[in-house]
Amino acid sequence: MSTTHSSPSDAAATSKKMVIAGWILTILPSLMFLASATAKFIKPADLMENLKHIELSDKLVTPIGVVELVCVLLYLIPRTAVLGAVLLTGYLGGAILTHLRVNDPIIIPIVLGIVVWLGLYFRDARVRALLPLVSSR
Repeated sequence: MSTTHSSPSDAAATSKKMVIAGWILTILPSLMFLASATAKFIKPADLMENLKHIELSDKLVTPIGVVELVCVLLYLIPRTAVLGAVLLTGYLGGAILTHLRVNDPIIIPIVLGIVVWLGLYFRDARVRALLPLVSSR
């Protein structure tokens, strides 16, 4: 009867795979946030029309774009990633409330928030230590 033992190299490979998965889960929502922030600076007609639907003033488009851009940049920098994730969570909370006010679906900001934290969880051992999904007992 053979038993398999995890070697340090197995743990390193798993850890490397986890970090790669974390960066993939980080880059995907970050690209969405960057596209959204860019649209807020360019102000295409369909975005401006959507702002009327969600009852948001045109004057707020650029400041919201700046906030979104700063949050995602902080999230992408490893040293400030936790702060970025917290700020993106707050940003998404505002998006959820804005959409709830006009009876729009809220699934996209909820999923984005989950993916933001999963990406950070997988790529940052400090976050995994702080928020263990599995008991160490």
